[in-house]
Amino acid sequence: MTAPAEIAQMIADALMRVRLRAPFYATLTLFAEYKVTEQVQTAATDGRDIFINAAYFAGLTPAERDGVLLHEVLHAALLHVPRKGPRDRLVWNIAADIVVNGIIRQQKGIALPKGVIVNDELQDQSVEEIYYLLQRDGQAYDLVIADLLETSAASGELDAEQRAALEEHWRHALRQAEANATQFDRAAGDMPHGLLRELARIEQARLDWRAYLWRFLVQTPTDFGDFDRRFVGQGLYLEGITSESLRVHVCIDTSGSVTDELMAVLLGELRGILRSYPHLQCELYYADAALYGPYDLTPDNPLPPPVGGGGTDFRPFFAQLAKTFDSFHQGLVIYLTDGYGPFPATAPNYDVLWVITPGGLDLAEIPFGEAVQLID
Repeated sequence: MTAPAEIAQMIADALMRVRLRAPFYATLTLFAEYKVTEQVQTAATDGRDIFINAAYFAGLTPAERDGVLLHEVLHAALLHVPRKGPRDRLVWNIAADIVVNGIIRQQKGIALPKGVIVNDELQDQSVEEIYYLLQRDGQAYDLVIADLLETSAASGELDAEQRAALEEHWRHALRQAEANATQFDRAAGDMPHGLLRELARIEQARLDWRAYLWRFLVQTPTDFGDFDRRFVGQGLYLEGITSESLRVHVCIDTSGSVTDELMAVLLGELRGILRSYPHLQCELYYADAALYGPYDLTPDNPLPPPVGGGGTDFRPFFAQLAKTFDSFHQGLVIYLTDGYGPFPATAPNYDVLWVITPGGLDLAEIPFGEAVQLID
């Protein structure tokens, strides 16, 4: 049995080697605490601290110890624990391992233990994208022990202040790491692609989605800059439709990617808009791989219970609108989802706003319409 002092020295030596080899990662290692415990079988993180099993760590080579510590630090720094949300724990852990191990394998002098999960084809994607692909394709990996611990951060139980504090802790660490990364000389081409994708995910601008939603809806029917182009040929004038109702079609992804809390946030905001603008009428759909609804959404009536829980497919909703959408009377479409699912092959000829949940598909990858990130 290895003495506690020896394990502490092994950890200190590993951290020193990482700091000497890689200035970027060196800074990140300073922002975590390292705790030896028998409560984990190998090594793990709760999103803030790193936990190490003494017997496991002592059995590794020095280079593998470096890799294990860096593996856990990257999980924490890239917010893989709080980004999990309602997703399946093991599949999410596999996706996160593919990204982190892909990053580490590109760092000279640092090794990973035998048998870790790697995938050369997927490692440069974001964790969310890999998770979706793993579920879609049914890829299986031998992962029994999850190193992303099931904590309040992972289950979404952190309140807004606690989550913001955890995110800011690691954003500050990443900013410091970038400032100190002389090895990379701030050249994006020198950094692993997977790391760049994860950094972009963490630093994605937090657009005020509520203000965006209000602007998206209340610009019509009295503020259409393109009214003449769309309606003059039909002999209509703006004064003739200012009293017309605007129909808003809302679809909410109930495949499991949208939590009840996020759903309530969006619907609460929509109700506020409906109270303020009586000319708006709203019909609500739920969708997983199938479509449920429509239901009338009003400012005060109770919401119908969500229906779904299967896979994700955006096409049934747009297929339904293709049959019923009335572009003569103004209409808008809002879809709340994480963005991972098959889109229609052809973009519709009406306005679509995608409200993407935290950790969802990169906004630039939404094929049509406008997209905004939902921040809870």
